Formats: sequence, C-alpha cells, structure tokens
Amino acid sequence: MMNVECTRLPSGLTVVTETMPHLESVALGTWIKSGARNETETEHGIAHLLEHMAFKGTRKRTARQIAEEIENVGGELNAATSTETTSYYARVLKDHVPLAVDILADILTESEFDEEELSREKHVILQEIGAANDTPDDVVFDTFSELAYQNQTLGRPILGTPDTVNSFSSDEIRAYLSRNYTADRMFVVAAGAVDHDSFVRQVEERFSSIAAKPDVAPVIEAARYTGGERRESRDLMDAQVLLGFEGRAYHVRDFYCSQILANILGGGMSSRLFQEVREHRGLCYSVYAFHWGFSDTGIFGIHAATGGENLPELVPVILDELRKVADHVDQQEIERSRAQIRAQLLMGQESPAARAGQIARQMMLYGRPIPNDELMERLSGITTQRLTDLAGRLFFDTAPTLSAIGPLEQLAPMAQITGALSSGQAKPLKALG
Repeated sequence: MMNVECTRLPSGLTVVTETMPHLESVALGTWIKSGARNETETEHGIAHLLEHMAFKGTRKRTARQIAEEIENVGGELNAATSTETTSYYARVLKDHVPLAVDILADILTESEFDEEELSREKHVILQEIGAANDTPDDVVFDTFSELAYQNQTLGRPILGTPDTVNSFSSDEIRAYLSRNYTADRMFVVAAGAVDHDSFVRQVEERFSSIAAKPDVAPVIEAARYTGGERRESRDLMDAQVLLGFEGRAYHVRDFYCSQILANILGGGMSSRLFQEVREHRGLCYSVYAFHWGFSDTGIFGIHAATGGENLPELVPVILDELRKVADHVDQQEIERSRAQIRAQLLMGQESPAARAGQIARQMMLYGRPIPNDELMERLSGITTQRLTDLAGRLFFDTAPTLSAIGPLEQLAPMAQITGALSSGQAKPLKALG
C-alpha cells in the first residue's frame, strides 16, 4: 500500500510525497522534464552546464554557503542531467526539510550565473570531457548513441564539446532555463519522514516565482533510429564492443517485454550471455545486455569487454545467443526475471532516495505514481511467445548499431555481422569463422 499523495499547485507545479513514518530522514528534490534532448543546435551541452552553475551562487548565497548550509546539518545535495530529464535533490533529517526546500528553490530561481564562476565551471567541464575521452567504455557508449541517432540531439553526448561549452554566456544559460524550467514540467517530490500538507505549503511559498509555462513551447524533434558502425583502433589492453538495435519507448506495449528480454539475455550472473560467454567459454571479463527507454524510442544493446584475441569467437557466440533467444525462452527464465524486478522494486521502497526518484520518473512519464502491484501485473502478461516474437523483431528486422574501441584487428567486418543477422534469423556460428 503506497502512502503517496499528490497536489498540483495553481501554477501547474506538481508536488508529490510518500510518507515513510519509520524513518528519520527525507529524500527530496526537483525533477524537470527537460534534459540534453531539449537543447537547440547551438546549445549542445548547456543543460549539463546549467546543472553545474545552479550550485555556484545565488542572490543570497555564495557557492560556499550553499555547500556549508546543507552540510552543517549533515545533509547532502546533488544534481544530474540525463537525455530527457534533469534533477536536483537533497537528503536531510526530517527537521531540516524547510532548509532543503529553501536551498533547492534558491538555486533554481535565484542563481546569478556569475561570469567568473561560469569561466571556472567551464574549465571543470572541459576536464570532465577530457576524462570521458580517455575512458574507453565512456567513448564506446557515446559513439553508440551518436550512431544509433545520427545528426539528432538524442544522439549527442550530454557533456557537449569543448567548443560548445566554451561558447556559452550567462544570457544563453538564462534563456535555456526560462524556456525549460517551468512549472508545467517540474515535479517536486519527497519520500521519507515527510508531512504532505506541510511540504506542499513550503514548496508553494518558495517556488512561487517559477513561470507556469514558457513563452514559446519547446519543440523536440521526433527520434529516428538510424544504426551504423564505428571502430576506433587504440593500443589498449582490452576491446570494448557494443552491439545494439532499436528498442521500445516507455509507453509502448513491448517496453516491459524488452526489459525482461534484456534481463534474460544479459541481466545478471544467471543470464544466458554471462553463463555462455563468461562462465562456460571464458571469452570476456564483462558482458551484459540492457534496454534504455525514451519518450518515443528505445535502445537494446549488448556490451562486452575482452582481449582482442577473443573477438573471433566472442562475436559469433553473442550472435548465436540472439538467435537462440528468438527461438526459445523457458518459463522459468521469465519467472526468475520477474522475481529480480520485484525484489528491486521492494528493496527500492526501503530507500527514500530510490523511492523519490522512482515516483518522479513515473510522474514525468505516466502522469501518476504506479503501484508496484500494477507494475507486476503488467509483467505477469509477458509470455514465452511474446518474448521470442519480440526478439525476432528486435534483432533481425532493424539495422544494427556497432561501436567498438581497442585492439580490433580480429573483429569481424560489419558486412559479416549484418549478414549473420539477416533473413529473419542469425546464421550458424561458422558463418563468421
């Protein structure tokens, strides 16, 4: 039974709480239905820069005071930018919720975007970009997204580029903020030892200056999955290989089916890829499958990290596992995957931070909190037939995306990989020998 209450303020701002009376702390934050995908062509990286700058001083607090005030009471404050959302969140003891609300409202409505602080923070982000470029698994995922959604905001790295980050002014940050941080797309959520009515009053008072809607409604271009290939040979110990396909959006019928399929194929130590590729054959130290959902598309991927000498055997084995899962799924595998998801849901309910984030995502995606029983009911309708049908469509009906970095001399040509995935089913292993 959820103790979730939801209030929509006259401005359009939505306030949601889940009372967990056995706790002494509260996780709270503001989630904005806007992220890197909401940037214009010339704003690449500005959503992430704004998230950094929000902590760098307001009209009544310096950057140091923001940090000290929350830490003086033992609290934590952080933020994150993703493709379609941005979040600013805190964790405090229950007596300090008013302070946390005040600080969150302050950084979101009164930030000064001082030019000196902006110059300093640009330098920090340039270091972050440099570190990502030096990290092969970061590079392989950024390239993967760029290939899957070529020439689209959805495919761009969230951090931006050195040129775009250096180009931004305070006025441009303010313009992005005023266009995207409006009450109609903001959700203030708290979970833990929180009183709903009191929390609503605090939020209404402190967030009153936020505009109800933008002057010009933001436009997001519809996603177009393209697929493609890029290989970057580097003198590294290991090769990072990422093979993917067009997945499913949050709202479509096959979304939860895709999540289960990713779990069965490569979601844990009992998954098919882990058992066959790592345990049985010892071909890599890391292999897993994943499914990312977005508002209008999705990505299904398999990531493996291994020595270059293992690639001639590794890739055919992965392709063979795709064929096998399109041919047959055991009911026991579905039950195990459901049990894992149920355990994650229930364990998440023991963490106020996890619950606040989950509720916020559900509000942004579905407009209401989804009870765990309802989620499990959706999963209960997934059959072996649905899974094999979906696997056939995912893996053999769309153009693959291949991103790889490292010692790639022995990685099969893309034509061979594509050929093995054509004609409705993967060809036998010897096809790539």
